[in-house]
Amino acid sequence: MDIIGVTKIDFVGKRRYAYFVSGVLLALGIAAFILLLIGKGRLGIEFSGGTLVELSFKKPVDIGKVRNAVRRIGVSEAEVQQLHQAGEGSRFLIRAKRSETVEQELARKIVEAFKDPEFSGSEPIVERQEEVGPSIGRALRGKAIWAVVAALIAIMIYIAIRFEFRFGVAAAIATLHDVVVVFGLMWLLGREITLLVVSALLTLAGYSLTDTVVVFDRIKENLRARRKEPLPTIINASINEVLHRTVITATTTFLASASLLAFGGPVIRDFSLALSMGIVVGTYSSIFVASPILIEWQAISPKEELVRVKPEEEKPVEKKEVPKPVTAQRPRKGKGKKRK
Repeated sequence: MDIIGVTKIDFVGKRRYAYFVSGVLLALGIAAFILLLIGKGRLGIEFSGGTLVELSFKKPVDIGKVRNAVRRIGVSEAEVQQLHQAGEGSRFLIRAKRSETVEQELARKIVEAFKDPEFSGSEPIVERQEEVGPSIGRALRGKAIWAVVAALIAIMIYIAIRFEFRFGVAAAIATLHDVVVVFGLMWLLGREITLLVVSALLTLAGYSLTDTVVVFDRIKENLRARRKEPLPTIINASINEVLHRTVITATTTFLASASLLAFGGPVIRDFSLALSMGIVVGTYSSIFVASPILIEWQAISPKEELVRVKPEEEKPVEKKEVPKPVTAQRPRKGKGKKRK
């Protein structure tokens, strides 16, 4: 499966350009996070509070008529998603935020809105109804943030035990980079931040960690095998050695998530979009973010060198003198004979 052959790309030499790109994307993600905290952004009803109603019709119904019926009851900016459309009937999901909810019995009001003559013979059936209050939304928002923070701390501890402390810090920074960047891109695209998006971010953290561990494992091996070479050379060689594995893994995973994005339907569209972008960002960060952090750490603290050999390998091997084997000497010819 070595489809790209042997490569000798200078990834370390291009890290300055990567720092600029990552800096811009991180600024976007941090700004999006702050704006969402102050209420300027699209938060799902799980975080902002509101009402969710799922309706089914016995006959096919146009989604435009459903939107007009919802507007007539005073919910002007409700989100209407078509979940299913077939010859036998239709199914729709209506989300209304707490600020747009006319009263607590929103489901009953929606059903009454479809008693218009244009819906004669296709009265809706309420399949599901969920109500989330503002306090519950704030609690869920806080738990989502703590879930991401706890995942980053667990990643740092695992990598620090598996390799070294600085490896753990580099992996945690790269994972945080991926989560913040994808969060900012979702906000920039105007997507709603829901629990599904948070699930995609946590899934992305695990994927990014796996890719980073593969690169770190090869760096650790080369630190032992090529002890006299400088650190940038070893990191460059390690990334190039696992590049074919990284490309194959990222491509196959991206194809799977892109298939979900194209054919999975509106319910998991935001999840698939966040995951697809996260695969690209996670592959980029394992090469241009996680590994170069080791070089910058070495430049800041030159006295702290990475462990290049195991402790048992550092002990000098005592040389034991092996006694020479005693061989029996054959007597010379004529030796011991008397002269005439």
